[in-house]
Amino acid sequence: MEQNGRLDVAALQAIDVHVHIEVDLHGHLALPDDQAQAAAKYFGADHRRPTLPEIAAHYRERRIGAVVFTVDTEAYTGHPAISNEEIAEGAAEHPDVLIPFASIDPAKGRAGARAFRRLVEDHGVRGIKFHPSVQDFAPNDRSAYPLLEVAQEFGLPALFHTGQTGIGAGLPGGGGIRLELSNPMLLDHVAVDFPHLTIIMAHPSFPWQDEALAVATHKPNVYIDLSGWSPKYFPPQLVRYANSLLQDKVLFGSDYPLITPDRWLADFAKLEIKPTVRPKILKENAVKVLGLGASPA
Repeated sequence: MEQNGRLDVAALQAIDVHVHIEVDLHGHLALPDDQAQAAAKYFGADHRRPTLPEIAAHYRERRIGAVVFTVDTEAYTGHPAISNEEIAEGAAEHPDVLIPFASIDPAKGRAGARAFRRLVEDHGVRGIKFHPSVQDFAPNDRSAYPLLEVAQEFGLPALFHTGQTGIGAGLPGGGGIRLELSNPMLLDHVAVDFPHLTIIMAHPSFPWQDEALAVATHKPNVYIDLSGWSPKYFPPQLVRYANSLLQDKVLFGSDYPLITPDRWLADFAKLEIKPTVRPKILKENAVKVLGLGASPA
């Protein structure tokens, strides 16, 4: 599934744009123990956390490409992040299926932006992931703008968690996590300030699904990934827009390992999606957003 060191897009059945690296090769978790346990309980997922090589094998077996990343919450939680360099280097060992994104806490400021630039130039990172609620920043408060300037300069997408999160769910005070920071309407400001930046709003954005649809419809540089929910639970308006106005702007994402691609794809197959739209959601839109080039006929 690789051609001259590049992803062989034509050999892939789909591209999953939302895959978490939850543990590194030394056993270090991406999140503090209490948050990780709360998320697992919320999703009802008593899962083991696969390493990056195990994720590569899982996706290779299914002929699915995977965008992989961690979430850097070091400034807010004090928990050391999984190394972006380790993820990028691991993805480089599996270029037939893995596409690395970085995650850098916006609180790291210009130093974080310089680190992101190095990751792009020296390690082949292809985008950046944010989780506003867990990183404790508002997308429009300008704290992430140095990072977004780099992403826009290199033509790389920025993926933002939106909607409710299972991280911190059930902990006292929700573990200090503020849900309002992941309201997709905040990304409308970002789309205005960065008109040439590709923005991906992750997840069906409960309880702000209509806001997400409005932003994605109005702003040509804003997309939606469908991760974090089984498709059988998708809000009806999301399915309706994915089938029509937003058919070129909706992307397959699973949220693996919390939701497996097998489960997601099986449930997606049961949705009433037009035959012409289904391949767009599963792969073609991701090819465009990730700059992977046109699939050979």
